[in-house]
Amino acid sequence: MASAFGSIEMFRLRHVPIETLSEHVVFVHESAVADGELGLSPLDRVHVRGTAPDGAVREITGTLNFCGDALLEIDEIGLSRVAFRSLGLEAGSGVSVTHASAPRSVDRVRRKLAGERLSRQDFDAILQDVVRHRYSKVELSMFVLACALRALDMNELVSFTRAMIDSGERLDFGAGPIADKHCVGGVPGNRTTMLIVPILAACGARMPKTSSRAITSPAGTADTMATLANVALSRTELHRVVVEAGACIAWGGALDLAPADDILITVERPMELDTEAQMVASILAKKKTAGATHVLVDIPVGDTAKVRSHEQADALTQQFLEVAHAIDLELDVVVTEARGPVGFGIGPRLEALDVLAVLRGETAAPADLREKSLFLAGRLLERVGAARPNQGHALARTTLDRGQALEAFERIVNAQGRRELPPEAPHRFTVTARAEGRIREIDCWGIARVAKHAGAPANAAAGVRLLRTVGDVVAAGEPLFEIHSRSEAQLGFARAYSEDHTELIRLGF
Repeated sequence: MASAFGSIEMFRLRHVPIETLSEHVVFVHESAVADGELGLSPLDRVHVRGTAPDGAVREITGTLNFCGDALLEIDEIGLSRVAFRSLGLEAGSGVSVTHASAPRSVDRVRRKLAGERLSRQDFDAILQDVVRHRYSKVELSMFVLACALRALDMNELVSFTRAMIDSGERLDFGAGPIADKHCVGGVPGNRTTMLIVPILAACGARMPKTSSRAITSPAGTADTMATLANVALSRTELHRVVVEAGACIAWGGALDLAPADDILITVERPMELDTEAQMVASILAKKKTAGATHVLVDIPVGDTAKVRSHEQADALTQQFLEVAHAIDLELDVVVTEARGPVGFGIGPRLEALDVLAVLRGETAAPADLREKSLFLAGRLLERVGAARPNQGHALARTTLDRGQALEAFERIVNAQGRRELPPEAPHRFTVTARAEGRIREIDCWGIARVAKHAGAPANAAAGVRLLRTVGDVVAAGEPLFEIHSRSEAQLGFARAYSEDHTELIRLGF
């Protein structure tokens, strides 16, 4: 170490390319702490500070981890990938490290846990600290749980949504209707967005669709689109794509739109927690910041979907409508039935194959995915004025059947940057029916777990391909679905789960 003075020591900066999602993680050699005067312990919050060549002071706050000789020299401080990027100094720069106090806004989170109501100022303070990466994973989890355990009332929900909108940048596509669509999730394979977008684009409606990657599912729209095209577009690239193709299907995480939501998702995902209030705030904040003026929200309802009853769907619809009105967003909410997945594929590559089959008009394309997409596209075409009342479905069907939607999709893919579809998974296992009967229901949550155990969405080719669907009659021993996996170990996990859960596909007459 170059020098030591009091509680501050100087270190050489090193980039440690470890993915920690949104968390700033700082690494220090254990001997540096033992021999120096830092008085630090693992998981302490620390402040890292240095000076750029132009004289600007750069600083971040992070969570401390100790390591041994294999990772760092004794006079080095290592920063995780996101922390190194945030600090913005060159490797080898001199930096200091000191203790850092917890953000004051954490006290507001504790108040919420105690049952108090939070104001707009409270949410602003919390989310400002969140986007500056001042919250540890523990504190992020505490905030998410506080909002889940102490349900947000409508005033809080509107304040939370507005604070989330103001936590980042906004896109602007000028005057005129800007269409968007979102599904609240819970139904595997439901890739209607990738069909709705090109249908609307082919009809002259602008639809700059920004989508998320999977939170608790085997694939999100961005995961599936990423198997066919580049989705990590910059703001400039996204605008260019929309000018060239009239629409896009991009990953919103690269655009700094409502960034607080993207950070909160990093703890919601492992907890598999997605409360209604957080869902409403997340969806509508993303739509508003993406420049949308007219939005369609799909709420699938089913015994194994995210929303289990029509009463719950009605309450959720009311929340969506009230918050949308408060933030000046035209909103149409559609409640759809979900007795199983939509389409045959569950997992990024398999879902992309379904989308392509529908666009190409293949006879073996999943009819449920086609019909649901046409229904939703028709509603949205009417909302943005691209179709006359009660004529939206017919226009959507004609656009798809004549190949115009496929042409529009090809323009979008080319504009974003075409990718070669990943090769199929090398390991497969077929699950067969234990008895004869008619398929009454497919467990959405359970079949999604099989796909996740198989490796989706981390491995794009992994997942489940349904060989039979709701309404089909099957005989004992007849194939029901295939598990696709990259490795034999993951295939074993998925197979064991499916064998332990024999009611994934429910039969009856």
